[in-house]
Parts: sequence; C-alpha cells; structure tokens
Amino acid sequence: MFVFIWLIVSLSTNKGALGGKTYCQQPDYCVTLTNNAAEAGLCAVIPCSFTSPFKPKHIIWYKCDGIKCSDSDLVFHSDKNNENVQVGFKGRVSLLEPDVTQKNCSIMINDLKESDFGSYQLRVEGYELKDKFTYTVKKTTLSLSDLNQKPKVMIPPLTEGQQNTLTCTAPGLCSGLPPKITWMWGGKEEIESNLPGNITVSLETETLTNFTQRHRSILTFNPSAKYHNRKITCKVSFTGDKITEETGTLNVNYSRKPQIYGKTTVMEGDDLNLTCSVDSIPASVIKWTKSGMESINILRKADNSTVMYLQENSGNVSFSIINVTAKEAGRYICTATYQNVNMTEEIHVKVTYTRLPKIIGNPNIKEGEVLNLTCIVDSFPPSLIIWTTHSANINPNNRTSFLNSTGSATLVVLNMTVEDSAEYVCTATHMNNTMTEYIDIKVTRFPKVLNGSGCLLRSDVLTCVCISEGFPLPTIKWPMLNNHSHYSVINMVSNHTVNSTVTITIKTHGNIRVDCFSSNENGEAKEKLRVQQEWPKNEVKEHTANLRKSFTLEIVIAFSTGLLLSAIICCLFMKVYRKKEKKSGNLDQSLEMVSPLMSNGQAVQGGRLHRGVEKGPLAAAPEATSGSKELVYTSIDFSLLSRIPRKSVKSSESTNTKYAEIKTNMEKGGDPGELMIEEDSKMKNCVEEVKDEAEEPVYSNAEDLINES
Repeated sequence: MFVFIWLIVSLSTNKGALGGKTYCQQPDYCVTLTNNAAEAGLCAVIPCSFTSPFKPKHIIWYKCDGIKCSDSDLVFHSDKNNENVQVGFKGRVSLLEPDVTQKNCSIMINDLKESDFGSYQLRVEGYELKDKFTYTVKKTTLSLSDLNQKPKVMIPPLTEGQQNTLTCTAPGLCSGLPPKITWMWGGKEEIESNLPGNITVSLETETLTNFTQRHRSILTFNPSAKYHNRKITCKVSFTGDKITEETGTLNVNYSRKPQIYGKTTVMEGDDLNLTCSVDSIPASVIKWTKSGMESINILRKADNSTVMYLQENSGNVSFSIINVTAKEAGRYICTATYQNVNMTEEIHVKVTYTRLPKIIGNPNIKEGEVLNLTCIVDSFPPSLIIWTTHSANINPNNRTSFLNSTGSATLVVLNMTVEDSAEYVCTATHMNNTMTEYIDIKVTRFPKVLNGSGCLLRSDVLTCVCISEGFPLPTIKWPMLNNHSHYSVINMVSNHTVNSTVTITIKTHGNIRVDCFSSNENGEAKEKLRVQQEWPKNEVKEHTANLRKSFTLEIVIAFSTGLLLSAIICCLFMKVYRKKEKKSGNLDQSLEMVSPLMSNGQAVQGGRLHRGVEKGPLAAAPEATSGSKELVYTSIDFSLLSRIPRKSVKSSESTNTKYAEIKTNMEKGGDPGELMIEEDSKMKNCVEEVKDEAEEPVYSNAEDLINES
C-alpha cells in the first residue's frame, strides 16, 4: 500500500516516475518514462508524467512499433465514451490518477497476456482543438516473462484434535479479475470445500488502494495422524491459463505408526542400512528385531563382523549390516513404544544375488532327434533367460518351443537337422548385468549318396562323379581303383556335401561296374553308379572322314578299271577287224583304214574319224553323204604296214564314259566291287588273245602312229 502511495506522489511531483528519464520533444513538451517488466497473468504499472503548455483534458495511449501510432493502435482513452479502443484492451487499462490535470499519465494493465508485449506511446489532448500533442520523442516498452511468482502458504504448528487454518495468498496486487485458488493434496488430488468431516475452504479479497487488491484462500480443518507429513499444494490460476503453485508439508504433533526408511533391496556384498522413524511427542522408544530372533544384536557373520546398532534421540533408530549375504534376507520389525502403547512396523529385506548359468542337456544329437536344453540360473530376483544362436534370437515355431519357470528356461527343438548345429547361448540378464553360458550342439547325419552321381565313358576314358552328404563330413572311396595304378581323383567340399570325381583309362568296355562308398563315424552308404557311354565329337568326325576316304578310293579303283577295260575293248575290236580284212585279201582297204588315222595328224573325236587333205600315198575313200556314217576302207596294202614299228597299246578312249557308268551303277544302288570283278575277268581274256596275236602290231589311235613315224 505504501509503495503505491509513494508511486503516485512521485509521479505527481514530476520529478520522474520511479527513476524514469525525462525526454523533451519541444521546450514545453516533455515526458518522463521508464521501461517495465512484468509477468504474464499479473498486472503491470507503466509510470508516466508529462508537461504541456495547455490544460490537458484527455490522456490517450497507443501500442505500436512505428514512429507514430494511428487510431487503430488505440489501447486507452480517458474518455470512457470513446469507441475506438481495441477490444482486447477494454476494461484492462486504467489510470492510476483519474485527475488528468495532475499530468500523471501512469496506467495499470491487468490480466497481462503475451500480446501485451511491445511499445506504448502517449498522446495528450486539451479543451481546444489546437491543444493536442503526441509524444513521439520516446516510447515506453513493456516486456513480459512467464509467471514465476508463487503463492505464499502459511502452515502453523498443528496438534492432533485441535482445529487449525492454512492460508494461501495469491501473488500480485492487481485490481483485475480475481484469480482462482485451489487446494490439493500433494499437487494432484483437489481438496473440496465443505467435505464431510472438518475441512472448509473460503476465499477472501482485501482492498489495499483504489487500484490494488490482495486475494487469499483459507483452509480450516482438524489435523489428524493421516495428515502428518502430507504434502499440500496451493494452486493459483489467473486469466489466460497462467498458473502458479506452492507446496508445503503438514506437521502434526502426534504419535503415529513407525516408518522404516532405507533400501529394502540390496545387492549381495553391499551394505544394508535401515532406519525406523516414529514422529511422536514425546519421543518413542524404538527397537529392531528380525523375524525368529529376539534382538537384532545377535546377528553375526562368518567373518565375525557384527551388526552396527545405533540409538538416536530424534526418534530415529538405524542399523547396518556390512557385506550382506543372501542369508540376511528376511522380515525386519521396528517396534515403537509411545506412552506405554506399542506400535510396530516391519519391512521385508531382499538381497539380490546371482550365480553363473548352468546348461543341462546332451550336446550330441542325431538328425531327426529332439534337442532338450535347460539353462538354470540361481538368482534373486529371477533372471531373464534367453536362448540364442549365431547372435540371433530363437523364436518359437512349429519345431521350437520354450518352457520357462522360475530360474530356468528349457529349449526344445523337434526333428533336429544338420543346419541346426551351432553354438547355443544361454544369456541371463539380472539387474542390468548379463551373464552367458555356451554349449556346442553337433547334429550328426548318416552319409547318403545324392542324385547326380554317375559315370560317363568316352572312348577309353571313364569319368565318375560321386556326390555324398553327411555330418561329420563323409569320406568317399572308390573300390575299382584297387586294380588300377594310374588315375586321378579330385575332391571338392561344400557345406556338408563332398563331390569326388575320378578319371581313369580302361581298355575293356564290357561289364563295367563302379561302386561309390561314402562313410563317416555314423555309418556307411554304398551306391552302384550308372555308366553312360558317349562318342566324343572328334572321334565321330574321324570316323566320318575314314568313310569318305574309303569311298574315294573305291571311285579311283573303278576309274582305273574303266580305263583298262576301254583299252582291252579297243584291242579286241582291232583284232576282229584285222581278221576280217585278211580274209578279203584287199590290201587297199587296209591302207584305206590306216590313211585316215594319219591324215594331217587328226585324231578320233566323238567316236568318228575326220579326214584331211591327202598328202601321202594313202588316200581315204570318199565320205558317204547319207546313211550310216561308218567308214569303208578299200585296197589296203598290208606290206606298207610292215614298215611301221610295233608299239604297246595306248588307250585313246575317254574315261568319262566308263566313270559315268560306274557312277550310275552306284547311284542305282549297284555294288562297285562286283563291277570291278566283272571287268577284271574281261581284261584277262583280252590279254590272252593279244598274246596269241603278238606278231601283229596294234595301234590305238592316230597319235601313236604319228609318234612312231
């Protein structure tokens, strides 16, 4: 109250508003302002004073960021009938000094909002139209912050059975809307007024000045033991959802049940510290006991360390156990004696501990059997046990299941396969600590010879492939190698499969038997491999080439035979013809026959003789002009032939005719061999006849005659 009176007096004397600074725009127009800070939800006072040469009638305030504000920025006008004031400021802004002639322009803004932050400008108007002035030389700035002021909660000493009151005073001394004051237990549960029992809540407003008020709430009740050490909160809500609160603790003089403090759960090896507290006046006598024992003092440890037992006059009694073990876990009892009345409080102490995991189960499993592993962890509280393998969780499925109980976890996997062989890990998580135990599971598989195994025979090279799977990895043996010294074997391993390839040269292809033996520590598998024969492409080509060569040779032989047959036929013809001529005794005809052969060196062509100009003693008969084209020879003088030397027969017949006949016979499906035999027989007969007539020379063509002459 005195603060506001001092504020009004200081403003009215024009000596500055609360230490404000004076700014003069003109000699007679000065304003004294200061920047202000306030909290949202409360109120703010903007101290202000001014000077003017005219008598003021109205004081006007604007809120804007520009150099000069306009009518749309109007937030206060001393003329209450003015309708241009912004809606958000109506009823919230008031002058501290209603008499404007005092030149006190201080204003109060109630129920502050975040939007009230900014710059404010003063304007003064007089009674004359010319008497008006806007103080643009300086603006005052209002800054806002969150609501930090807390209500004041007054809690007097409480005595059980005696009525007492609690008082909560709201912060701020504004004349705006009254705030809402609420009482709550512990800041959560609202305390309703007029509750059945003894609790009442009332609201009071105290007016300090024309512009300031104080708001408070009073809670009246009869304290009891249930309110001792209970938290009570006073919450104050202002306009705009601005809330502030303060929490206090109720202290009631009474004797209540003992309270035990301390960690009820400790790790093995740590220290156990417990305190029993009894709020009572006068102080209660407190005693610690353990269930099944007369006094806590008889506790002893294997290392002969004793339990520390402390007695305090403040109503608190504590004891400690150093290096606690699991055996110290149990129920501890605090007994408080107050005015010959015993009150007890007990607590169950838990000692957390853990032991290393243990795995029970057979690590050697045959394929198809059931894997049953149990991981046991002795600990308190029970550990979280997880089975993993290959750093991955084992999820339940149609083969896998889990049986969990306190301190153990059983893993069951049906129909185990070789792929399930792995290192199985039992991970126990206890109080954020992780422990692991490992077991190496090996799933064995009987060896088996897989499809795709077989042999391929190419010429004299036999290649066999045997593919076998098993676990442990099987060994492949080839019994047929016992009878061979030269061979090659290549083995390749992939996962649980062995691929063995053997290559061997064989001489006999009949009744080839190849067996593949696959064995491991579980057993043995035997498979007879199928042998497939295949001609290599290069051998097929060679065989085809040989056939072609044989066919070509037959053609050459047939061609040569044709030539020889032609010569023999020619000899026979000449022999028959000479015999005929001898009988006629006409030498001229013989000469006539020889003459055409020698005339101009012409040869027989196309089965006909061509005549030339007669230059020798031999002259040919004139050629017939019609009818048959056979030559007629007359007056052959055989004495002339005796001059011609004898020479072997040379064939002048073209071989094309005989070759064509042979080829034709072949095309008609004839046997070239039969043809060759037939011609050879004719050739032998011809040679014998030629020997009989050896004394007579035979010439095959004209060229032979010319060469001899």
